[in-house]
Amino acid sequence: MAKYSSMIIGHSSLDHNTDHEGNTVNIVGGAVVFSSASAYALGHNVLAVTKNAEKDMEERRSAFTIPQENIIFLPSEKSTEMVNIYHTADKERRTCFNKSKGDPFKASEIPEADCAIYHLAGLVFGDFDKELIISLAKRGDVAVDVQAMLRHVNPDGTMHFEDWADKKECLPYVKYLKTDAAEAEIMTGCSDRKEAAKHLYSWGAKEIMITHNTEVLIYDGNEFYTCPIKARNLSGRTGRGDTTFAAYINERLNKSIPDALLTATATVSLKMETPGPFKGTREDIENYIKELY
Repeated sequence: MAKYSSMIIGHSSLDHNTDHEGNTVNIVGGAVVFSSASAYALGHNVLAVTKNAEKDMEERRSAFTIPQENIIFLPSEKSTEMVNIYHTADKERRTCFNKSKGDPFKASEIPEADCAIYHLAGLVFGDFDKELIISLAKRGDVAVDVQAMLRHVNPDGTMHFEDWADKKECLPYVKYLKTDAAEAEIMTGCSDRKEAAKHLYSWGAKEIMITHNTEVLIYDGNEFYTCPIKARNLSGRTGRGDTTFAAYINERLNKSIPDALLTATATVSLKMETPGPFKGTREDIENYIKELY
């Protein structure tokens, strides 16, 4: 049986991205695509488990940068499709609509594999449930991006964020937890990122990542670590958090927190300069670090 550093579970998505000037680009994305790309670019052997309707399989398959044999497609009545409208040049403010939602992932569907980390890279609430988290924690370390726990789809396709009702029950099963600054505030009530991280740690998660447009923060219950984002343009802003988190958790398998954080932050800084999933190499990242860090 092949050995994988992580299994990345989530829906790919056909994204319709419109910038603040009204320019629209249609691209297959989703956290599972961006996450698998950054981990693979750094040399990690990752397995992607995704769902989509059969009619969309070839389109979704072509969006992945990892080897085709490392992608497992599960059946779904529908595929996920999103609309992202960015209101500012820095792409920090956006309105999102869900045009179509794929079926939830169930514990019984997740294939057996030799994986160190099970990374839940979802898009909207309902992609995963607490039973899945508890089940995967029996297999290996669990990594959760809270976007899929907080972002709820309204009947008309618009979306809103609300706190994760099961957070205190689920977080003790989570090794790596990723939020952005706004999500951290929703979950904790704290606008200060360090205070928010302390709360999230106290509820059971072991290593907390909070992303911001200026830096990435890690808290392990003992120390805070930060690293600045140094992207020279923001044309590839979509997928920022996914790229960072996957790079970090896979690097953590054999690196210290500071070293993994530097590599992850440099990876996302370089990725943000080009739209789409990251397609560079570890050498590109090492050169970027020498130049800008």
